[in-house]
Formats: sequence, C-alpha cells, structure tokens
Amino acid sequence: MPINAHPEYINAEKKYHEASTDESRLKALEEMIKHSPKHKGAETLRKNLRNRYKKLKQELAKSKKKSKGKKGIKKSEMQAVLLGLTNSGKSSTLKSLTNAQPKIASYGFTTKEPEIGTLNHKDCQIQIIDLPPIGSENFDKGIVNNADTLLIIIEKIHEIKPILESIKNSHQKIIVFNKTDLYDENTKRKIKETLKSKRYNFAMISNFTNEGIEELKDKILSSFNILRIYTKHPNKKTKLDKIPVILPPNSTLEDVAEKILHGYSKKVKYAKITGPSCKFPNQKVGLKHIIKDKDVVEFYTD
Repeated sequence: MPINAHPEYINAEKKYHEASTDESRLKALEEMIKHSPKHKGAETLRKNLRNRYKKLKQELAKSKKKSKGKKGIKKSEMQAVLLGLTNSGKSSTLKSLTNAQPKIASYGFTTKEPEIGTLNHKDCQIQIIDLPPIGSENFDKGIVNNADTLLIIIEKIHEIKPILESIKNSHQKIIVFNKTDLYDENTKRKIKETLKSKRYNFAMISNFTNEGIEELKDKILSSFNILRIYTKHPNKKTKLDKIPVILPPNSTLEDVAEKILHGYSKKVKYAKITGPSCKFPNQKVGLKHIIKDKDVVEFYTD
C-alpha cells in the first residue's frame, strides 16, 4: 500500500488481490491507476501499475484469440480420444481407424488442434479425436476428462505410468502399443507378456503394416457399455435399418421409441421383437419389455 493512498485506491487494491479472474484483475488495476497517488514519490508505483495493466491486457487478448480459433467439438454418443507423447503415431492411428486425413510428419508437435474422424465398425459410428500431444500448449484436458474411452498411444512401456498419472479420466482406457513393425516376433511376445502381467487392456498395432488394427477396432467398440437395437418397418419389405439405435443397458422398448422420435412411444400400441431378449422370433411385447444387444424391433401404431 503506497503512502497517502486514497480510500478508493485501497479498495481497488483489495479487489485486485481478491479477484478470481484476469478480467476482474484488469478492472481492479484500472481503478488502482485512476486513484493512485499523484505526487512525485509515487511515480514508480504508477509506472509499475501501467506495466502490469499492459501485460495483463496483452495476455487476455492472446488468450481470447487462441480460444476463438479453437475448433469446437460436439461430443457424439460414443467418443474415444487418442492421446500420447509427440511422435507416438497418434495421427497415423487416426488415419488407420477412420476416414480422417490428418497431417502426418516426422517432426514433433505436428498436431496443433484436435482432429476428428469417424470409426465405422459393426454398424456403429464412433467419434475418434486425435489431440495435440501431451506437453503441448494446445493439449485439451477438458476433452480428455469427458471422453468415454482413452486410447493411450505408446512406443515404450515406460511411457504408460507418467501418462496415466497425468490424466483424471476414470472411464475405459486402452493401451495401444504402436510401431510393432520395428520388432521381431520374440520381442513382440515379450512386450505382450509384460502388458498382460500388468493387467492392461491393450492392443499391439502397426499403422505401417495394419497389424492389430482390426483387433483395436473391436476393443474400442467393446469399451462402450451399449446396446445396438435395429428397427424394421412393419408390413413392408424394406431392409433392416443398418444404423442401430444406441442405448444404455437395461433400456426398454419405450426408450427405443423415444430415441427414434420424442413422443413416439405414446403412439405405439405394441411391438414385435426378434433377437436375444425374446423367446421366439416376432414375439409380441409391450413397451416395458427390456431389450438386449442386437434385438430387431418393429413398432405398431394401430
């Protein structure tokens, strides 16, 4: 606190120290500059306040510009996120798994912002996001924490522990040991045994030879605790809807109807179901019937 400071300055300084955001600090600094002592002995104070104000304003502008340029991501029903160290092969894995065409280079920190692709596997569409590498200023922990499944891309087993310690996500995690084409069969066997002994859910892949890619796709799909329910139009010779309705376990036919169209369940009189949850094909059931994965449903409204 400067000598002979006005009460307005003292109040503004208190606001500055109690501020929880940079915007609030900037506003408090404006008041401190406005009410700072005008005598010669306070020249250093005024200069310090102006410099602090200028620096904070520049940092805020930079932060807003960065935030404005950030790619917005709408989370899909099933989302898996690729994360790992630089040059671990995340972008190549995204390309192997999905329809995406990310930039791939031999130098580090190639991925500057999240890249999105869609994995089409066994009738399901899974959103795969490749994040900038861990350690990058663009690494988004928010996306990591909200993801359903994490695909942790590594080249060496010792990379696993620090990566796991740096994330808070408690959902499914798959260790993806990449670049297996660099090892002989005996070495790969030893790596596999080590990963098994540590009880990791893992896959061993090569984006160069495509080794293990199909197995990884299966593991990704299995990581989601979901039901796939197929629908048919009654009394019509139309093919089965290829894209299933995705629902959580213990869902009912009413949930299926509402997922198709909000309010649709009120129009349904009954349904016919074929699949794991019924006693025989085309079993007539009510909307409270509990469904199972890969059931085929026909709704009747009259």
